[in-house]
Amino acid sequence: MTAHTSEGGSRHHGPLRRTRTRIVLFSALAVVTLVFVFENTRPTKIRLWIPQVTLPLYVALLIAVVLGFLCGLYFSRRRR
Repeated sequence: MTAHTSEGGSRHHGPLRRTRTRIVLFSALAVVTLVFVFENTRPTKIRLWIPQVTLPLYVALLIAVVLGFLCGLYFSRRRR
């Protein structure tokens, strides 16, 4: 009977633990992102097929990450 009681109790804590884990992971990611943004605010000159543009380094890196993510989505869906 003891095993049955502990098994039933773990069912109720499973979704709560997953939610807490997600909150902790999201919070850690948010903190790392904020540190990254505040550490990379200096202006950077960028030139690619257009006249030279000056913008914060974090914006340039964010654009590169978004473009890479979109390319990855495009090619992963194309294989299917």
